[in-house]
Amino acid sequence: MKSYSRADLEAVISSVAEVDAALEKYARAHLDNLTKPIGSLGRLEDLAVKMYMASGGNPPKSDPARIYAIAGDHGVNAENVSFFTQEVTRQMVENFLRGGAGINVLANTSGVELLVVDAGCAGGPFPDHSNLIQRKINCGTANISKGPAMTEEDCLKAIFLGIDLADEAYSEGIKTLGTGEMGVSNTTPSTALYCAFYDLDPKFVTGPGGGIDAEGIVRKTGVVCNSLIANKDAIKTGDPLTILTALGGYEIAALAGLIIGGAKNRQMVCIDGFISTAAYAAACKLCPAVSGYSVLSHASAEPGYAGVVKALGRRPLLHLDMRLGEGSGAALSMFMLRAAANIYNDMATFDDAGVDSGN
Repeated sequence: MKSYSRADLEAVISSVAEVDAALEKYARAHLDNLTKPIGSLGRLEDLAVKMYMASGGNPPKSDPARIYAIAGDHGVNAENVSFFTQEVTRQMVENFLRGGAGINVLANTSGVELLVVDAGCAGGPFPDHSNLIQRKINCGTANISKGPAMTEEDCLKAIFLGIDLADEAYSEGIKTLGTGEMGVSNTTPSTALYCAFYDLDPKFVTGPGGGIDAEGIVRKTGVVCNSLIANKDAIKTGDPLTILTALGGYEIAALAGLIIGGAKNRQMVCIDGFISTAAYAAACKLCPAVSGYSVLSHASAEPGYAGVVKALGRRPLLHLDMRLGEGSGAALSMFMLRAAANIYNDMATFDDAGVDSGN
């Protein structure tokens, strides 16, 4: 696998264009001329505006859409921070490929393509499958409670894996990307990343993840604290790549790259829940312009997520008390993007319909 440098990443980041805020007034003017009371479609109108701006002033398009469910294992699983054993990551990847997981059902319901990516699962290759992309960087990360998760070289490889996925999707005409993941114990590195990026207290961010009990949450909080201590020198640098290298995961870094790559290509990116938002936080720290191309799909039911959203200054689209991950919220939000685009493009204006606008 090719190696990358910080300069390579900076070159990609420099090619991500800030959305043009001046475009908002044109999108709003169009929406206000449609046969409805002004603003009556609420956040669908906001979505349409965002999509118009992200496209550079072209009519918004949401389809075709694709979710990448990126998988990786975590050495911190050894600290008993998850309800599940590490083998479940691999078992769930196989379940994705059989079509039996929640994300399969929701992606099919929303008419969205799902591809599964092995970025860092423990064990050897999976059997070949038409919906599986095998680009393993390593067989799981190191234990972040003892030291850094990975080397900077491997973190860059993961980021560029995500960028490459976005580029491949773009070359195939994909307009909207969704972030999905699978990795037992990955709420622990996600929590550590939030605490490092936004100086949050682990006891207010750490939650049950895959279903641990109250005693388990106390233990997990301690592991997050230990991880922040073990990697304090990396955190003190304030450098987002150094922090992601120290506390992240292969799937988290790859999702950060997917978000950056999507923004570079002017693709909309639907961010899933707790883990995907950690990848989004890393992407924003590396490349603030990605915010103009992204939607927080839903408010994760993880108890610390509200504080994370406040730190990000963003507002999730849906509130469904979900905490599955896998890309489930992204699949649902993609339908909302489709609705917003269709409202913008297909609804009649007052003149078209011969309706008195009242002006």
